[in-house]
Amino acid sequence: MTTFDKQRLTNKTFKLDLERMRRGWYSDKYFENIGAMLTTLAQQGYTYNGSSPRVGGIPADPLHQIEVGNLEVEMQWFTRRPGKTIVVGIDKALAMLRGCAGYFESDRFVETWESLRVEAIHDGDTVVYSGGPLNIQPVMRVRGRYRDFALLETPTLGILTRASRVATNVYNTLVAAKGKPVLFFPARFDIHEVQAADGYGYNIAVQRFNHDYQETVMRFACIFSINSGNGKVKSIS
Repeated sequence: MTTFDKQRLTNKTFKLDLERMRRGWYSDKYFENIGAMLTTLAQQGYTYNGSSPRVGGIPADPLHQIEVGNLEVEMQWFTRRPGKTIVVGIDKALAMLRGCAGYFESDRFVETWESLRVEAIHDGDTVVYSGGPLNIQPVMRVRGRYRDFALLETPTLGILTRASRVATNVYNTLVAAKGKPVLFFPARFDIHEVQAADGYGYNIAVQRFNHDYQETVMRFACIFSINSGNGKVKSIS
C-alpha cells in the first residue's frame, strides 16, 4: 500500500520464492540456527533455568515457567541512516511475513501469520533519524513467537534497505535538480532481478516528490523531464 493510493500489494504482484524462503535460502545462517535451537527447546519443554535474569526487579522463580522455545517478542524495523528516508519495501516485507511466517512439520509448512500482531506504515511514508538511538521511528512492528519469523529478518531488511535507498536517492536528486531534466537508467548497471523493486522505488519517489513540492512529474519508462518555466511536464523519448 502506498501512502498515495491506499492499495496494499500482495504476493500476486511480487511472486516470491516462498518455498525456498521458508527453508532459509535467503537468510543469514545464524537465524536458521536460532530457529532450530528454539524449536528443539520447545519440543523438549525447556523452561528458563537461570538464576540472574536481566529483568530489573523481577525474581528468577516466576521466570522459570517461561517456555524458552515458544518465547514471544516484539521486533521493530527502523532506519539508522541520518536524515530523511523515503520508506519503500513495506508491502513486500509484509508479503514475506504473510507467506513465510510459520514452521515445518516434516514436509508440511504450518502458517502462523494469523497469530502475529503486525503494524506497518505505508510505502512512500517518510521517517527522519537525527542520530539518537532512543529516538528511532519504527516502520514496522511484529509481535509473536520469535521462531516463527526469525528467518525473515534478513530478506525483510534487505528489501526495505535497498528499495528505501533507491527511493530516497531519486527523491533527493529531484530536489537537487530544481527542474532540470533527469535521466534514470538503473537497469543497465545491475542484474535484472532487481529491476522491479528498483523501478517501484523510483515510482514511489516521484509520487512523494510531487506530493511534497506540488509538482506534476510523470514517469516515462525511466526517463522524464520537468519544464521549470511553467511547471508542466515534457517527456523525453
